[in-house]
Amino acid sequence: MSVRLHPDVVATDTDDGTVLLNERTGRYWQLNSTGGQILRRLLDGHEAARIAADVADRHRIDPHRAELDVTAVIEQLRAAQLVIA
Repeated sequence: MSVRLHPDVVATDTDDGTVLLNERTGRYWQLNSTGGQILRRLLDGHEAARIAADVADRHRIDPHRAELDVTAVIEQLRAAQLVIA
């Protein structure tokens, strides 16, 4: 799945994660460090399944749970029109 930021959105990494700003509307969102890592990996072209496997390994959680969490992040980013997939 190819994901890119919406043309009106800029992303900046912070000490605590990632902040996304829609420059047209002025609305912003903050992702925690895991959400920010998921976004960056998606933007770099990694597949959601690979990202979920890495999240499961890194955080020592059930792979199915990680897959559900990564999918939820993607869906929330889409619903907020922050990314185009």
